Amino acid sequence: MTWHILGAGSLGSLWTTRLARAGVPVRLILRDPRRLAAYQAAGGLTLVDQGQARRHAIPAELPTADGPIQRLLVACKAYDAEAAVAPLLPRLSPDAELVLLQNGLGSQDAVALGAPHARCVLASSTEGAFREEDFRVVFAGQGFTWLGDPLRPGAPAWLGDLSAAGIPHAWTPDILSRLWRKLALNCAINPLTVLHDCRNGGLLEHPAEVAVLCSELVELLQRCGQPAAAENLLEDVQRVIQATAANFSSMHQDVASGRRTEISYLLGHACATAARHHVAVPHLDRLHERLKAHLRQRGLPVT
Repeated sequence: MTWHILGAGSLGSLWTTRLARAGVPVRLILRDPRRLAAYQAAGGLTLVDQGQARRHAIPAELPTADGPIQRLLVACKAYDAEAAVAPLLPRLSPDAELVLLQNGLGSQDAVALGAPHARCVLASSTEGAFREEDFRVVFAGQGFTWLGDPLRPGAPAWLGDLSAAGIPHAWTPDILSRLWRKLALNCAINPLTVLHDCRNGGLLEHPAEVAVLCSELVELLQRCGQPAAAENLLEDVQRVIQATAANFSSMHQDVASGRRTEISYLLGHACATAARHHVAVPHLDRLHERLKAHLRQRGLPVT
């Protein structure tokens, strides 16, 4: 069964090249003729793994290409996911499966609403990768990917493709808890690194600010039915800050490069959920407003 991959960013390219390397049929879907021409000029996707670069001449096509799509990995940014999947809806087979590899929460529901006949598998990954240049990705750190389907708990047979490709993973019936936990970690770390203009380790100088955010996030998680995601949150945030002290957060990298952030699907989603559940989170709300003001000053979108 062919994997169609939507999104040739860092994680999308990492999955694509490893699946292809394992002999699994893969096809890239690129958004427009210009991107397709650039990809063809590059001669394929290049994966740099442990210092060794290898180019993979993976077939690529436009969303308007012919042919049904049975299995689709959606690896684009959260704010692009719904619009990117929309032109592919006529091509989805009646029993299509979508693997949604987005940060935060909110985009998954939007995609699922637009494709009600498809099975949507949610994914949360800690793998590290970055693009050196277009269509060239560096595998920066072995991580782990959790997958699950809140509506259908049975694991799909295609997990064997991930094993063959060397993608560490596990199927969980509690994928929403994993996604909420990762969202909470991101909310406690990423916005502060942007506002303090620091690496993750710089937050060690702001322990009280981190602690009060974690306290509000714990209450929010407990009130919205995710108590497991709330357990020992502050300790885990402190561990991540120390373990990644030399790194810039993904949101900091986006802002520094003048790119749109995923604020609406991280901090924005947390604040909107708190309002819906009538949970008071004044420090999170204030952080959200400060971050939006900072983005406006940089000429970046605030949604």
